[in-house]
Formats: sequence, C-alpha cells, structure tokens
Amino acid sequence: MLSPEGLVAVVAALTFLGLLAWHLRVVRLEVPGGLEEDEEEEEEKEEEGTPILTQDGVGCCRLLCKPSALAQHLERSLGRSAALRGGPWPWPRWPRLRLLQQLLQPPDPAPAVVREHLQVPDGGLVALDWLVGPRGAGSRQRGSGGPPSPVLLLIPNAAGKVPGGLLQLGRRALELGYEPVVFNRRGHNGCLLATPKLQPFGDPGDLREAVAYVRCRHPGAPLLAISEGSGSGLLLAYLGESGSSSRLAAAACLSPVFRARDWFEASLPRLYEWPLLLHLKRGLSRYAGALAEAVDVAKLLGSHSLRELEEALFCGTASWETYWERNEPLRDADEVAVPVLCICSADDPVRGPPARTLPRELFRSSPYFFLLLTPRGGHCGFPQRGPGCCWAHEAVLEYFRAIGEFLQVEERRIGAPQPRRWGDPVPEPPAFTWQRSYTR
Repeated sequence: MLSPEGLVAVVAALTFLGLLAWHLRVVRLEVPGGLEEDEEEEEEKEEEGTPILTQDGVGCCRLLCKPSALAQHLERSLGRSAALRGGPWPWPRWPRLRLLQQLLQPPDPAPAVVREHLQVPDGGLVALDWLVGPRGAGSRQRGSGGPPSPVLLLIPNAAGKVPGGLLQLGRRALELGYEPVVFNRRGHNGCLLATPKLQPFGDPGDLREAVAYVRCRHPGAPLLAISEGSGSGLLLAYLGESGSSSRLAAAACLSPVFRARDWFEASLPRLYEWPLLLHLKRGLSRYAGALAEAVDVAKLLGSHSLRELEEALFCGTASWETYWERNEPLRDADEVAVPVLCICSADDPVRGPPARTLPRELFRSSPYFFLLLTPRGGHCGFPQRGPGCCWAHEAVLEYFRAIGEFLQVEERRIGAPQPRRWGDPVPEPPAFTWQRSYTR
C-alpha cells in the first residue's frame, strides 16, 4: 500500500504527464512566437560556426568563436575527444519529455560533503560544500610534491536547487583529481538567511567573496568554475565585473540564460516554471518573518510567475528597468578576460529559440567566448548512452584539460621563470591573468 507521500508523488507525476500530453498536442514548442516563426531564420544560421568532427568523422556540434590560437587548440582537442559522441537524441521532437524526466527522476544519493559557512561583509552567510569521496587513478595526492589539484567551483541554478546532474559532474571531477565545491547562495540549499536580503539575479558580490576565500585556501591551485541554467547569469556577471582580476583560469556554462530580462518577461514552459516557482516559494516561506522587514511577503508568496516573484523580491524601491540595468548577465561582457565555454542546445525549451536568445555577435567578436551548439540536447540534458548521463560534462572536463594543456605549451614557449636564489623571500602566487597573445 502506498504511503501518503508516495500517493502525492504518483498524483503529481500523472498531472505532469497530462499537462505534457496537452502541450504536445497544442504546440510544438511553447516559446514566444513559436518554433515555426523562427524556422527560416534558424535555417540561415544553422551552418554558422566550425563543425566539430570526431575521429570517426561524426560531427553533431558546431563551435562558434573568434579565430585564435586558443580556438584552434580547442577545436582539435574536442575533435579528438569521445565526449561529443553522445549518441542520437532519444526524443528528437519532444525536448520537454527530457525536461519532465529530469523533474520527476528520483534524486541520486547525496554525495558526502564538508560544509563551510562564509560570512560576507554585510553579515550575510553563503555556504561552500566541498565534495569528498574516493578518487580515481587520475588524482594527485596531497604532499606528493606534484602540482596542486585544480579547484572546480560548481554554481547551481538561480533557485539554489542543486540538480543531480551537477552533483554527478562533481563526482566525476573528484575521480579525475579535482577539488569540487558547490557555491550556495544566501538562504538556499539549507544555508541560513542571516540578513533580510537575498542575492539578486546578477549581483556577484557574494560570489566574489567566495572566490577570494577559495583562492586563499588553495593559493597555488588553478581555479575553474562551471554554472548551470539560470545560475550562469551569476557567473557571467562576475566575470564581466571582475575582468582580469577574476582569479579564474577558465569557466564554462551549461544551457545558460544570456538575456535574463527577456527570459523573465517571456512565457516560460509551465512544466519548468510551476515547479520552480513552488520550490522558491517553499524556501522563502521559511524566512517570511525576516523578509517582512524588506519586502511585501503577501505579494511575494502570492506571485503567479517567476517575473512577479523576482519583482516582488528585489524591486521594492527601484523599477524593473533599473533592476536589470544592474543585474543583466552580459552588461559587462566586453570586460571578460578568461575563456568561457557555453554549451547550448538549439531545442532548449527553457531558454527559447536560438535566433532570439543566443548572442551570436558576442561569440563572433570576443576572443574569450566559445559557443558549442548542438541541435538536440534540451535544457541541461545532453544525454548519452553508456556510462554517465550527460556528454556535456565530459566535454567541459575535456575543455578544462585542453585549457591547462594550452597554458603549459605557452609557458614553455615564452620561457620558464628564473629559479629563486637561496635566501630570497618566497613570492606570493600571482593572480591569474591571460596574455592577450593567447587569444589572437
């Protein structure tokens, strides 16, 4: 006999399946303008970028970027990798089926983590969850005299929910010798809300403090970052505001939301918006008393869309337009000074049609932005057959490996630093900066 919790889960699953069947009969893709209006424009752009051909000659992705030495190296590395052989997309015309599977799939057992709370200057708290567990043959033991293990900062979506896919990436990175750590915003994922203030969509202040702390804890280790979905807005805003002082060696975004204001103002797929809205309200209701000092809690909890919730939470005294002037992810994209790989799917039902949501001109003009576009993959899905469930995870790890390899070659070409003489003071490790010649 089913328990009450099990019965509720079955009813929710049947409800979602009913809604999905209705949507598939009425529209092919629930985005502003529909898929049909963008077909002609997409046909003109679908051949843009360099096809990534694997060693077996099968190419399913295209790399759009400004030509450079680094771009050529990434093309060769991704082409040699088996990561892009994800296999055929199982539901080629129904990417929302994959989205539904992601929402209803039972969570995997949570990995073992060691949590650290970090107090930021205004008294707020953020949490860092360091993944711990067995390491594979590719890991480097501490104290062995070799180079320090790279630190991989994992940034969940803007709702603070850490999906199973991101944790699987963390486990895989742990096996390969990385030090993975999850960044949790204020009030998210069990992190206490110490002040009546949450983190706006594109305000990188708290992330900046977390990066500075990780750098102090691992001063000699390469620092890498990856974000997923709407959480990419925070990473992109941080890279733009920080410029060459970001302390990161490289970054990656899976299914990022580039134009956040347009995304909030568009009619999102209900299968995505409703569960996300419910998750956010449930988390915010825990802090209703504390938030009452700064926001209208009744309006907040009574919101019927993500836009209404965002506006009630952060636009009490400022206008909607002013809010996005300060929080649009790409507002300072011209200042980004480290390579950023963005893996996107043309059929992403959450982001919307590529013709309206992908800033192609940014990838054509900036030497630091790389777009890996696949025709099928859904939203943060990118399924593959065989070990693992997401080929994009392997592609990102291959990208980070290629970045490290490229830097080693360039350092040897430029020349190794002179050895320190006996008795000289030990220099502090410099903040990472990219040489302009790397991207020419």
